[in-house]
Amino acid sequence: MLRGRSLSVTSLGGLPQWEVEELPVEELLLFEVAWEVTNKVGGIYTVIQTKAKTTADEWGENYFLIGPYFEHNMKTQVEQCEPVNDAVRRAVDAMNKHGCQVHFGRWLIEGSPYVVLFDIGYSAWNLDRWKGDLWEACSVGIPYHDREANDMLIFGSLTAWFLKEVTDHADGKHVIAQFHEWQAGIGLILSRARKLPIATIFTTHATLLGRYLCAASIDFYNHLDKFNIDKEAGERQIYHRYCMERASVHCAHVFTTVSEITAIEAEHMLKRKPDVVTPNGLNVKKFSAVHEFQNLHAMYKARIQDFVRGHFYGHLDFDLEKTLFLFIAGRYEFSNKGADIFLESLSRLNFLLRMHKSDVTVVVFFIMPAKTNNFNVETLKGQAVRKQLWDVAHSVKEKFGKKLYDALLRGEIPDMNNILDRDDLTIMKRAIFSTQRQSLPPVTTHNMIDDSTDPILSTIRRIGLFNNRTDRVKVILHPEFLSSTSPLLPMDYEEFVRGCHLGVFPSYYEPWGYTPAECTVMGIPSVTTNLSGFGCFMQEHVADPTAYGIYIVDRRFRSPDDSCNQLTKFLYGFCKQSRRQRIIQRNRTERLSDLLDWRYLGRYYQHARHLTLSRAFPDKFHVELTSPPTTEGFKYPRPSSVPPSPSGSQASSPQSSDVEDEVEDERYDEEEEAERDRLNIKSPFSLSHIPHGKKKLHGEYKN
Repeated sequence: MLRGRSLSVTSLGGLPQWEVEELPVEELLLFEVAWEVTNKVGGIYTVIQTKAKTTADEWGENYFLIGPYFEHNMKTQVEQCEPVNDAVRRAVDAMNKHGCQVHFGRWLIEGSPYVVLFDIGYSAWNLDRWKGDLWEACSVGIPYHDREANDMLIFGSLTAWFLKEVTDHADGKHVIAQFHEWQAGIGLILSRARKLPIATIFTTHATLLGRYLCAASIDFYNHLDKFNIDKEAGERQIYHRYCMERASVHCAHVFTTVSEITAIEAEHMLKRKPDVVTPNGLNVKKFSAVHEFQNLHAMYKARIQDFVRGHFYGHLDFDLEKTLFLFIAGRYEFSNKGADIFLESLSRLNFLLRMHKSDVTVVVFFIMPAKTNNFNVETLKGQAVRKQLWDVAHSVKEKFGKKLYDALLRGEIPDMNNILDRDDLTIMKRAIFSTQRQSLPPVTTHNMIDDSTDPILSTIRRIGLFNNRTDRVKVILHPEFLSSTSPLLPMDYEEFVRGCHLGVFPSYYEPWGYTPAECTVMGIPSVTTNLSGFGCFMQEHVADPTAYGIYIVDRRFRSPDDSCNQLTKFLYGFCKQSRRQRIIQRNRTERLSDLLDWRYLGRYYQHARHLTLSRAFPDKFHVELTSPPTTEGFKYPRPSSVPPSPSGSQASSPQSSDVEDEVEDERYDEEEEAERDRLNIKSPFSLSHIPHGKKKLHGEYKN
């Protein structure tokens, strides 16, 4: 039975399906609360920032983001203005009159959403009183020495206060508040404890305890139902944080998470099954020229090649046109991000390429921020030497060109033996001598503070990848985020990704995985795993992910050594591809970007809001299903077919020939294949409810 403003359910192909009916946004106010609003810390910042445009387009003036105030972020990212909405304006004024500092403005990103920012330090004098409020609400105490948790308590208390002021002046409008991660959860707990008339959603992007356990190299997915949760949280001194996270989950009307794999984890770690899975998306911008992303790849690859020329000066005995650039990027979590298995695979790949006498060279970048003193002197010297050689070549070229021009004007063919004088030869010889080096090219671009104990450097020493001339795999650790202002590698992250050939992210713990998703949108193939949200998503929605440049390493059903061998096989197969095959694969990869567009994935958030309204305000918004929607129930249909993978027509050895490229040309019709893909990926976005299938056993999620 449907009552009030309802959401209808129809039948499609025998399965009940949610019709995505437009919410009455003029009767609603939507607030999203996150510590990373205007404050870049991790992946949640990317979620909020990229989703803002889609949400702002839908909700207009009734959409607000709530976050912490930091002066630098405010000056560089936010344009201050006065609230247009009367309830929000009154709430801001009331809090400012009572000793708070609340800032309001527009966040200068796509969509320009309104932001409400609380100055945490300005309200710190209320800390002890608010600790008492939290204890009364849920019997959770926060140690005085946990600075971060204390900041979250202040932030959450200010959020609940603000929402109370808004609902007092909402003038009949209903309020939806979505809280991201445990950092924002206290605001939800206090709002429910005070019985505020708001519909609440809690979204976890990763469980606290799950991240800690995986970082400790525990066989996590194989023992999900065997952990003593309280004991594990207590031993890691995060019991109070875990209690805040779990209380937030159970207080929310609707609980969501970002992937199926995290939904399984949350059910065991937080003791509640998520109501909806809300996959993370990106703003996908299509070029007017179909292959413009291929041109960008060529342009940025040339800039990476310039860096490599300098870094390997004196040892540049490999062909840069036959060199592949691989990279891994993200937080420096050695095991969680899969850097351990990646390095071991590189050692095996190096052996295979040397054994088969391949002329392919692989340069691998580790873009993971760590503690450093400064740039490595040898690395800076390499770029200076490269620039000096470039200047010498240009000066000689100009003199050569002038003499050639003069000779041609006189109607003579110049004597090439005389066109370069002794001074020119001397300059060139000195330039050549300056490229001599007694040491190997450095493995890291910076001076590491903890060089002797650094996990990546320690593993490199163990496997012996020191950038020797005989190594076909070269390794470069760049322990800070990329920037276009860097004197060493002046490229932004997006430019760098576009210039690489393959992103490798063999994570063991990755609730979603924005890095491979960003690669996909930019048309760059990537390696992921079936323990990452992104990998599971692609396995579910693409019949043959490898054909589209999404290599999924099995870390559920295989031992670490078997997973490492599978990754090595993927990398070696990629090295065997011809240039033409890589171009084809990049075209296919880029065509998957529609699957990751917020314009479509935003519908999952839309459904979560429908559901929370029906639970919070059943008299106004209500819907009944024969069985409740679950995380297993909302899936895109698989493409009916996909073209064969380039790996199926690879050469038998790493070397390829022009003849092979011509054969590949004959078998590959870009327009025909693109049209087939468009039909396959055209309408996979219905939010259909599928009856419960067989539940996976815990033992299936093992390393």
